Formats: sequence, structure tokens, C-alpha cells
Amino acid sequence: MSTSAHLPADTALAGGTVTDRLVEANQRYASGFTDPGMDARPVLKVAVVACMDARLDLHAALGLELGDCHTIRNAGGVVTDDVIRSLTISQRALGTRSVILIHHTGCGLESLTEDFRHELEDEVGQRPPWAVEAFRDVDQDVRQSMQRVRTSPFLLHSDDVRGFVFDVTSGLLREIDPTG
Repeated sequence: MSTSAHLPADTALAGGTVTDRLVEANQRYASGFTDPGMDARPVLKVAVVACMDARLDLHAALGLELGDCHTIRNAGGVVTDDVIRSLTISQRALGTRSVILIHHTGCGLESLTEDFRHELEDEVGQRPPWAVEAFRDVDQDVRQSMQRVRTSPFLLHSDDVRGFVFDVTSGLLREIDPTG
């Protein structure tokens, strides 16, 4: 297992919390920052929906630069109501037309079940209002996500929706046929 080259593995021994280190890093970043003069509208008119997994460096993997796309991330890269909300704003208010969905190999959602919600309820006394959206077949989950985007009545553009699985060991994308 590797750790970030920018932060010590044990931040407590290094004198501070992870958040303290990140705020310090931001201060260094801001000291040399110049306003790029960009608009909030993505240059490439694309929104990328992906898993929050720390192994996915989407900008590097897709050759993207600051300002090229909107990036929407959550556990599993699942198209939830909130993802549809973000995509709707991205399209209707900020001009995106294309949607790229990226799931990945070795996703943590493949090892969970909806029982996770029940376990949380037992622990805290309240069941979360959200679904875990666990899955066993990553390809099928990408297909389901593509279908959710394509059939949403809120989205203006559903003709350019493509789904992929990112291989965390090779770095390659594998496109998923929406029809199976």
C-alpha cells in the first residue's frame, strides 16, 4: 500500500492533522496562484461522473486540464438523484452536452450489500434515507447508470452518454456496450 508523497503517513507524529496539512498545502498553492480568467462553463462541454475512489486521477487518465469538464464523484460513480441534479445544472445552466460515466475494477461497492443500511440503523438508531447502490457486476452497473442518464426527463442532452470501467491496475478504460 502506498501513501501520498505529499503527506506523511502518520500526520500525528509529523505535528498536525491531515486537514492542517491540506490547509498548509493550500496556502502554498495560493501564494503562487493567478486567476486563470475562466468561466464556470467547461471548455469541452462534458461532464464526467466517476467513483470517489482515491486511485482514480481523472484529469491525468483522460488528459484533461483545469476548466475542461465538470467532475461529479460519489461512491461507485452511481447515477443517483443528486447526480441527475448536478448533471441537470451542468447541462441547462452551464452548457455541457456529453456525459462520461466511469466505474472501476475493485470497487468497494462490490463488497457491500443493502444490509449496510440496516447495520447503520442498528448502530445509530436511524436508517439512512439513501440506498447503498451496491452491485456485483460492474459492467451491468455502468449500463444501469447510462440508462438512468438517458431516460432522465430533466436532462437536455442524452444522445452522447458513454460508460467505461477503469482498470485500477493498468490505468486503461474499457468501454461498456449499453445493450450488453
